[in-house]
Amino acid sequence: MDDRPTSVACPSFADEPRLITEPGRAARVAALAEPVLATLGYRLVRIRISAFAGCTVQIMAERPDGTMTIEDCEAASRALSPVLDVADPIEGSYRLEISSPGIDRPLVRRSDFDRYAGYVAQVEMQAPIDGRRRFRGELTGTDGTCARLRRTDAAADGNSEILLPIDDMMEAKLVLTDALISESLRKSKQNQRKGD
Repeated sequence: MDDRPTSVACPSFADEPRLITEPGRAARVAALAEPVLATLGYRLVRIRISAFAGCTVQIMAERPDGTMTIEDCEAASRALSPVLDVADPIEGSYRLEISSPGIDRPLVRRSDFDRYAGYVAQVEMQAPIDGRRRFRGELTGTDGTCARLRRTDAAADGNSEILLPIDDMMEAKLVLTDALISESLRKSKQNQRKGD
């Protein structure tokens, strides 16, 4: 018998599941879009359906490094349009919009909460925790199935560290701060240098 510790395999970039997902029509679009995006080397971040300009279906996706160029958006749009036309998950006409997660991106996977540790996030829970549904603070990573948040809101009451179950989150996103903008600019300059 082998007494060496076994490691748990981490899912690959495209295989890591989204833990914060959409309901209803957006979920139907996500089920169609996710495998198409994966074949292109992207992963789905979020689907939003809004009444903007009649009806807009926004599909937010990313590459392994968290970026999504204009060329990536065009490639995703060309691949997704025929799939969505055939499956017809949205009644009536709509405008398809492919975008990057942006600087103040949604956090939907466990790895997002680790990758953006040190930045400020805003979280809305499905059910209250200690009488609250909304939390804001600095991400400090994950602990099992929970995100750790050092609260900076007025209600922290000296108990600033809180564990929030990721599966019970309705929405989580980064908050646009000077530190987040500075880091985004630094990465953008690095990527420009690599391209030169």
